[in-house]
Amino acid sequence: MLADIRTETALTRRWLGRDELDPKVMDAMARVPRDRFVPEELRDHAWDNGPLPIGHGQTISQPFIVALMTDLLDIPPGARILEIGTGSGYQTAILAELADQVYTVEVVPPLGEAAKRILDELGYENVHYRTADGHLGWPEHAPYDGIIVTAAAREVPDELIEQLRPGGRLVIPVGPPWSTQQLMRITRTGDGEVKEEAILPVAFVPLVEESGNDEAPESVK
Repeated sequence: MLADIRTETALTRRWLGRDELDPKVMDAMARVPRDRFVPEELRDHAWDNGPLPIGHGQTISQPFIVALMTDLLDIPPGARILEIGTGSGYQTAILAELADQVYTVEVVPPLGEAAKRILDELGYENVHYRTADGHLGWPEHAPYDGIIVTAAAREVPDELIEQLRPGGRLVIPVGPPWSTQQLMRITRTGDGEVKEEAILPVAFVPLVEESGNDEAPESVK
C-alpha cells in the first residue's frame, strides 16, 4: 500500500508540485491497520489503493487520498483537529497518530458507533465523538489547527472556516454530488483573510445533511 501511495504521489506531481508526502504521514499510514476498518467480506482488498464501500452509501477512502489530505493539513505538534465525516474511522486513526486531540463528527449513527468501537479497541484515547450534521462543525471545541472533511460539499461551509484558528487549514472536496469535485486547501490567515488553493480533481461521496438530501441514487449505491 505504501508503495502505491508513493507511486500515485509521483503520478500527480503536476498538481502537487512534489514527489513525496511527509514521512510522518507515511509512518502513520504504516502503523494503522486498514483491514480493521473495512467490512469483513472485503478484507482481502483492505490494502488495495482504492476506496471500498462500508454501507449507508459511504466508503472508506483510497489510501493515497487519506495520506494526501492528512499531509495537506500540515499537522503541528499539539494540534487539535476536527474531522467531518467519521465514516469507517480509518482517517480518524491516522489523524489520532499525529494530532494531540481529534474531534470527529458523523451524521450516520451506525457508522459513528462502529468507528468508535474499533478505535477504542485499538487504544486511541485522544478521539472525541459527536453525532451531528457536519456542515456545522463542532464550535464548542474551536478553534482548530486543522479541519478535514471526508465527503464532498457543494460549497465550503462558512461555519468551518470560522472554526479555524489563524494559520489553520481546512482540507475539503468541493463540487456537485456524484461528479468530479476539486480538493481544496483553505488557510485562514493571521489577519482573518482566507486563502484558497485548488489541489487536484477528486470524486467523493457527498457530505450528508441531516435531511438526507444527498443520499446516493439507487444506481450508485
